[in-house]
Amino acid sequence: MENKFGAQRLSATIGGKEITIETGRLANQADGSIWIQCGGTVVLVTACTQPTDRDLGFFPLTVEYTEKMYAAGRIPGSFFRREMGRPSERETLCARVIDRPIRPMFPKGFRDEVQVLANVISSDQLNESDVLALTGASAALTISSIPFDGPIAGARVCRVNGEFVLNPTVKEQEGADLNLVFAASRDAVVMVEGEANFVPEAVIADALSWGHKEIEPLFDLQDELRKLCGKEKLEFTPPVPNEELKARVEELATEDLKAALQVADKMERKEARKAVKVKVMETLSAEEQYEEDPSPLAEVGDILGALEKDIVRTRIHKEGLRIDGRDVSTVRPIVIETGVLPRAHGSSIFARGETKSMVVATLGSTTDEQRMDSLMGDVTKRFMLHYNFAPYCVGEVKMVRVSRREIGHGALAEKALRPILPSSEDFPFTVRVVSETMESNGSSSMAAVTGGCMSLMDAGIPVKAPVAGIAMGLIKEGDDYIVLTDILGDEDALGDMDFKIAGTAEGITAVQMDIKISGIPSEVMVRALEQARDARLHILDEMAKELPASREELSKYAPQIATLEVNPDVIRVIIGPGGKNIKAITAATDASIDIEDSGKVTIFAPTLESLEQAREMVQYYDQRAELGKDYMGKVKKILEIGAIVEILPNVEALVHISQLDIARIEKVEDLVSLGEDMKVKVIEINDGRVRASRKAVLLEAQGTPWTPESTARPQRRPGGRDDRRGGGRDDRRNGGRRDDRRGGGRR
Repeated sequence: MENKFGAQRLSATIGGKEITIETGRLANQADGSIWIQCGGTVVLVTACTQPTDRDLGFFPLTVEYTEKMYAAGRIPGSFFRREMGRPSERETLCARVIDRPIRPMFPKGFRDEVQVLANVISSDQLNESDVLALTGASAALTISSIPFDGPIAGARVCRVNGEFVLNPTVKEQEGADLNLVFAASRDAVVMVEGEANFVPEAVIADALSWGHKEIEPLFDLQDELRKLCGKEKLEFTPPVPNEELKARVEELATEDLKAALQVADKMERKEARKAVKVKVMETLSAEEQYEEDPSPLAEVGDILGALEKDIVRTRIHKEGLRIDGRDVSTVRPIVIETGVLPRAHGSSIFARGETKSMVVATLGSTTDEQRMDSLMGDVTKRFMLHYNFAPYCVGEVKMVRVSRREIGHGALAEKALRPILPSSEDFPFTVRVVSETMESNGSSSMAAVTGGCMSLMDAGIPVKAPVAGIAMGLIKEGDDYIVLTDILGDEDALGDMDFKIAGTAEGITAVQMDIKISGIPSEVMVRALEQARDARLHILDEMAKELPASREELSKYAPQIATLEVNPDVIRVIIGPGGKNIKAITAATDASIDIEDSGKVTIFAPTLESLEQAREMVQYYDQRAELGKDYMGKVKKILEIGAIVEILPNVEALVHISQLDIARIEKVEDLVSLGEDMKVKVIEINDGRVRASRKAVLLEAQGTPWTPESTARPQRRPGGRDDRRGGGRDDRRNGGRRDDRRGGGRR
């Protein structure tokens, strides 16, 4: 590529593919701008900062990821035909994949506003853009003036046919039994997100270790690019703590805070901690040095937070005891109930300690599948899991909306449960699971996994195996690493790791890990995975006590399903002109009907009665004539030799002139009118051609039974000639002479 803009461009081969990062061609007014490319996929990542007028009490970092539809030569499907409004679920999840590993890399106390924008501007629909955006974000921050403790890099590791593959194509991922997206610094893996098909713990650890080694050139690229064109970093001095105030707060609060942090109940503990702060503030406000200038007291909250963290971590490290009195490997008490909602297809309540979720499973037809517009084209999902975290679950009052966190937790739980669902061929339903977090004190996403599995089993969905989830934590004190099983919300906030692991007794189905420190040794990760397995098996045992397997039958309120085969030639008749017939069936029965070109018809109906009615209406258009059966037909065409009568939808029969009446007739028009109803009997079926007789019906009305012989064609006599138009020669008893040329005789 010709370098017309004087851009700095570097490349390296990663996993057998060339990855290029460059800067200086686009978005040069940003603090950092990176063009990162693999194959025909290009992501433009920018990083900008600006000081804020006030201290918000947190680091104001925003990360956005957008897939531009022009990148794949597509026009957006929205009404406005442009990328706007709420990000798609994929865009939200990719933004989280970028945000989670870079956020801990900024210096503590840095409060300037930072915005990272990743835009996919070209997509070859082969190479994934999410991991490129992650590495590009790190590169943009590394060369910018923004303080950043990088670089980091991202990649995807899959296992295909037993071999690890780095950054596989979209097609290659389809055959993988392990798919992990990870971020790492030079020293350690710092973020993991992925799914697996019952993969052992050791394989997960090996995949991450292998992938970490493979991406080392990406660190070198970023360091070299910074040397070539990096900006001078902003001067940032971490806030200096008020040592005098800190000592006084610790003196006033330590003992009371220790007692408060041993209160097992979350809400009571919250009130006890609040009371300690109130007491400290009242005491300090009355002291002479703060009466005149109380502004230093604004730091009391941060000082108490740091003191809480130190108390909790020290107790775990030295005594092996946690906030609620558990040791480091014990799972909180579990209570499970299924079938809790009378009309839901499947429901459960899963409680682990003070975390409780009500999870509901709903079955639908294929028309209920989620359809999404993406760079890869229109895609559909037959399984959806939605996670909700209402303010009441933590006793708060705030705006009700679906946050990025909720989308991320729902996606993780969805990955965990997807491998256990039966195939669409065996179970052609769309399935939606909704997890309503009722009470939260840590790991509500894993409650969504476990409760979601129970709701699927309660609905009668034949899952391959039960799945349970557990969240692991970590406390690093010096060189000691203490792994915590089933972390509380406070332990998540005060600890160094949040590692969520879901799976069956056989292996892992989903993982998500975030590290708040520089990284953890591989042996610690292996220990966490094994400790999580013990906890998962314990939870699976508790699940089996409530419901050992899926119920034998679907809920009576679930949709009913039937599959039948019809003649492909009648599909157009079933659908009807402009969909008239199919719309009439669905309107009459409330059923949903899917028709494949092969003639396979799948009927989804709300009740058994509706199902049978819809089946009957579909089969009406696929009826086949039966020999000897009477039909009320309609004359569709008049011929010289007889009449064509439609006896069934899409089934026509020839009624020869000799079979129109008992008496001989000269012309068909003498007896038959176009469009009139005519009752006939089927007298011959030969290779799909049907012959019928009105004469046989009339004879039966007079008491003469019909037999196949009574209306059979005359056999050819030796030396004679058949009537090639189907009538042969009339029996001479019916007129004593040969038919004239206008009848069934030969011309």
